Amino acid sequence: MKAKEFRALGTEDLVKQLEEAHQELFNLRFRLATKQLVNHRELPAVRKKIAQIKTLIRERELSIR
Repeated sequence: MKAKEFRALGTEDLVKQLEEAHQELFNLRFRLATKQLVNHRELPAVRKKIAQIKTLIRERELSIR
């Protein structure tokens, strides 16, 4: 998802997306530890997704934009 698509979501949806992204990151780390992860570039992509969502949530808390 792009940042523009995240901005279209409501705050509750963003929180749900954040929880899903954290779960996905956990699963990726688990697969990495057990040597089952094929594409290592997924880890930074999920971390970036989490950062984008957290930034949008914080912007809404501060009423920015």
